[in-house]
Amino acid sequence: MPKTISSDRSQKIKVILTLAVPSIIENFLQTIVGFVDTLFVSKIGLHQVAAVGVTGAIMAVYIAVFMAMGVGTSSLIARSVGAGEMDKAKAIARQSSYISAILGLIFGIVTFFFAEPLLRLMGAEPHVLADSVVYFRIVAVPSIFISLMTVFGSILRAAGNTKTPMKVGIWINMIHIVLDYILIFGLFSWTGWGIAGAAWATTIVRVIGSLALFMYIRKSKLNFSIRAGGANGYTMPLLKLSAPAAAERLIMRFGQVLYFSLIVRIGTDVYAAHILAGNIEIFSYMPGYGLAVAATILVGQNLGADRKEDAYQYGMLTMWIAVLFMAVVGVILFVTSTVTAGWFTDDDGVIGMVTTALRIDAFAQPFLGAGLVLAGALQGAGDTKSPMYSTAIGMWLIRVVGVYVLCLHLGMGIAGVWISIAIDLVIRAVYLTLRFNRKMRATSQSSPSKVSFFDHKA
Repeated sequence: MPKTISSDRSQKIKVILTLAVPSIIENFLQTIVGFVDTLFVSKIGLHQVAAVGVTGAIMAVYIAVFMAMGVGTSSLIARSVGAGEMDKAKAIARQSSYISAILGLIFGIVTFFFAEPLLRLMGAEPHVLADSVVYFRIVAVPSIFISLMTVFGSILRAAGNTKTPMKVGIWINMIHIVLDYILIFGLFSWTGWGIAGAAWATTIVRVIGSLALFMYIRKSKLNFSIRAGGANGYTMPLLKLSAPAAAERLIMRFGQVLYFSLIVRIGTDVYAAHILAGNIEIFSYMPGYGLAVAATILVGQNLGADRKEDAYQYGMLTMWIAVLFMAVVGVILFVTSTVTAGWFTDDDGVIGMVTTALRIDAFAQPFLGAGLVLAGALQGAGDTKSPMYSTAIGMWLIRVVGVYVLCLHLGMGIAGVWISIAIDLVIRAVYLTLRFNRKMRATSQSSPSKVSFFDHKA
């Protein structure tokens, strides 16, 4: 019996890693390309960097909504695939694509007519406004391609295919780097388009990515036809799951704006150190994000197949794998913090603050991994509200109050900022663990879960 249990656990770990590793690679490559993009734009001038930065703040809101649609799509399709209800999965894939296209068109129209007022609202200075408007309109008017690429990737992943989005991501990221350089700086006698070239490079690869992912869907078991009607019954379940996910991401974005404003009050050098530490730390999220994707798929598919014990085991096992991965990442952060800080600045004071921030964050890494995976597991189980609640409490209560008390009143500087973040991550991990256990107990005591998600007309 122990050998059988061990073999079953080993098989589950293999399944988890097979799904997670492609997503980790995909996220890592996207982050690398973001750095390269910023590097190229910085060669044009600081005003252009500022223009891209202020546009990015608005685009983050757009993408948050599109990603939330992907969460709802993943949850419902994973459960349908697990239940063997492929016609239902195809219908959900079709309907989520329609809704995503509509959302993309709406955001594109808003951008076309209100680009300048939106940028002014986000604090764009007069000297960067012209470049910001040019960049913003080129990347955001065709928002339909951002939305569709996001949902198409979610459709494939929900069916257990994480390799295809990774392969497409690799190709379009390579194309992006080449196009970025050519369209920004030119080729031979052509001098390029500057910041507009950076925007066009981004837009072109999003078009290519959307088409490539759709072609793969057409060849997969989730192939759906482009036609009106036939899937309207799934609009409300999709929106019901996606709305809390969208709210979670918006709460996070606006919460960041608030507590960033508090950090600025501490001092410019502290704020700069915080931003640098965040840019370094973002790489530590990659294992957690990839394993969260695996948890969403495996919990959703096993609940759909009415294998509730397997769904629970996959969720918890994925969480412990994330804790182990992120503990290793924490050790690396702790040991290399001074060296990596030196890549970005020569200021000894800022290097010291970045080192302090990363070493505090190193101890919180296992909790970060647990929180990311359990949020994904809950979303796979159809609970998108619990992650929303944890984000709201973490961002607006723990981080904001923590920075206000520890930094502005107790004068702890950068240490107070990152201690607040660490406390948030610990409490969030504990809360989501309790919610996942309660959710799975409730699921095991209820009627088959595949009924409750679609029986919205009852």
